[in-house]
Amino acid sequence: MDMGFHWLLTSRVLRSVGIIFVTLSSSLYLSLLGLSPPTIGLIFLGITAYVAGYSFGMGLLGDRVGYRKTLIAGEFISGVGILVLGLARNIDLIVPALIISGLGGTAGGARGAFSPGLTALVASNWTDEKERVRKMGLLTSASAFSGVGGSILLSIHDLLPFSPVEDYRILYITAGALVLGSGLTLLRVREVKRPKKRSKIMTGASFRYISRVIVTNSITGVGLGLAIPLLPLWYHLAYHVSSLQIGAAFTVANASTAIGSLVASRLKVNVLLAASLTRLLNGLFLVSMAFSPFFIVSASLYAVRGFNAGIGMPNRTAVNVRGVSSEDFGAASSLQGVATRLSQMSSGLGGYLLEDSIGLPLLLGGALQVLGGVLYYTMLKGRDSKIRGSGTTHHEEALSSP
Repeated sequence: MDMGFHWLLTSRVLRSVGIIFVTLSSSLYLSLLGLSPPTIGLIFLGITAYVAGYSFGMGLLGDRVGYRKTLIAGEFISGVGILVLGLARNIDLIVPALIISGLGGTAGGARGAFSPGLTALVASNWTDEKERVRKMGLLTSASAFSGVGGSILLSIHDLLPFSPVEDYRILYITAGALVLGSGLTLLRVREVKRPKKRSKIMTGASFRYISRVIVTNSITGVGLGLAIPLLPLWYHLAYHVSSLQIGAAFTVANASTAIGSLVASRLKVNVLLAASLTRLLNGLFLVSMAFSPFFIVSASLYAVRGFNAGIGMPNRTAVNVRGVSSEDFGAASSLQGVATRLSQMSSGLGGYLLEDSIGLPLLLGGALQVLGGVLYYTMLKGRDSKIRGSGTTHHEEALSSP
């Protein structure tokens, strides 16, 4: 059944243009307002902490009232936050607005795909794992392709006729309107009826599975927090390039991520192996970027990393919920997200490292992501066999429940 999937795709397209622009531009905007890299890193730390708590609450709520409703609520909260960001003139309003907008994730094309409840909605509506990979691959691909629009908005910032600060404000108002439009589009998406929630948070079997995922995601999250949220600012400080050049680099990277996700939706591979290997390679690309002498080399490496990440994300999404009962999709996916978000609070340290040694955030972040990729495979491989063997019955029954 389609379940309004094309409307879900449309929502991710609108969301991506707005969210990707704000994610890419926020560190540059704060720097333009006179804030130092350590201060900007601390602000991203606050954003990450907010998103962690917010996402977990939305996941628990989604298990009870429906994931589509939490998706809609999330879009409207983010959209209002971005609008306020565009209208505010005082830093005391700009920082809270940026926090409410719910950013602080990776500055890559797939960022627009995800919001509280999406993984749970896909897992709930489509029970077959290959179909989940295909659906998430299409969602991530569409989001990344449209995320090119967000990076183009960053590129045209330098071409607008007003002051640099006013140019950003105009573009933030545009981005906020797009995210609100995404929320309206979600009204057309349908959701299957799920089993009634029996546990307060989640069942023991679900928690035992996701605890393994949480350990590996947390290690990777620390690495991502060090390297990725401030990456646009890193480009600016490391190579002294303009917003136009940074936007062009992320335009190519977003397109590469989209192609990778499209490829993932058609590949027939070992899902766990693909999820683990691509994560490891993501880390190696970050380490290589830290040693890149020229902007064009670093941007090219990030574009290749985007393609690799595009392949990996839909596969990891499927692996992350394969051992979870259907009544726990919201809580489980949100708890995984909370762990990742909390670990990404290392962005505060990333700001200090950026000021101390320009390549250190990417070097350390990449090394941690390599370690996370190795652990992802080794910690879930045994569990994977158990699920496919004698432990499969509970999982399949839960997923096939009406």
